[in-house]
Amino acid sequence: MGIVEPRTASFGEPLKLACGRDLPSYELVYETYGALDPARSNAVLVCHALSGNHHAAGYHSPDDKKPGWWDECIGPGKPIDTDRFFVVSLNNIGGCHGSTGPTSINPQTGEPWGPDFPSLRVRDWVNSQARLADYLGIECWAAVVGGSLGGMQAMRWSLEYPDRIKHCIVIAGALKLSAQNLAFNEVARQAILSDPAFADGHYLERGTAPTRGLALARMVGHITYLSDHAMASKFGRDLRSGSFEQGDEGNVEFQVQSYLRYQGSQFSGSFDANTYMLMTRALDYFDLAREYDNDPVLAFGHARCSFLVISFSTDWRFSPLRSREIVDALIAADRPVTY
Repeated sequence: MGIVEPRTASFGEPLKLACGRDLPSYELVYETYGALDPARSNAVLVCHALSGNHHAAGYHSPDDKKPGWWDECIGPGKPIDTDRFFVVSLNNIGGCHGSTGPTSINPQTGEPWGPDFPSLRVRDWVNSQARLADYLGIECWAAVVGGSLGGMQAMRWSLEYPDRIKHCIVIAGALKLSAQNLAFNEVARQAILSDPAFADGHYLERGTAPTRGLALARMVGHITYLSDHAMASKFGRDLRSGSFEQGDEGNVEFQVQSYLRYQGSQFSGSFDANTYMLMTRALDYFDLAREYDNDPVLAFGHARCSFLVISFSTDWRFSPLRSREIVDALIAADRPVTY
């Protein structure tokens, strides 16, 4: 993709949130790749997952060591082909990479929003994305695509704005979280809450950060992204350092331990704890069929687009079983779907 530049869209009209509060004004940071055709019919929206952001492809400078998080999939000749499509990737409200969120200044107090930022639902992100589409002059998306929490946004698009989406691509998603997934999210949040530096969410004013708690939360998350078989294939019981020779046992470190600590350290240095709390709760609250008598078939009856559902056999948190539930509901609702 080469060098790309983030942009910022500002919205002065209040956004009514599902929690009943209004977000008086807000900004969305986004990137675009490719060119919008004259009919404005080739736009693809990429919705990010829990820890994602607007930087999905390309580099911000020639010195960047890593490209955007989905660079393997977005670009000329790639699965989302920028020779054909105009791709939009944004950082959702509540995020910590430029869009209005807990690290932003609350205009009423002059201090960071912190833990006082309004509670969010997936539908709030979709509504703000619809405003971004209006801002960009896009009446209908050729496709809305996302993985995990992003896939939940894509499905919500198909129900809330059925005339503004032609294809819905759901990767490793779910109709709602299982009790086990709810439990994992709660353990991750408790890791953050138990960090003394969290200061009830007011750590920015104190110049601190709950990096240890956030690192632990990320470690828990990474364990759930890989099945037992996948972890065995990737790490096994390989040692990174030390040996089992007598007297050296205290220096033993397994490869998987090193991997988790590295992931936790990297994440805690770049992500905001209040944003993590906010987004995991939005993940918990998502239930596509809640308003439709808890019937996903009835829910998908309101969709008009075609669906592509993709799952990973190595994903423990959003296993293929969760994707099959989506597919079964779509088939029962007589929606066109490929799995």
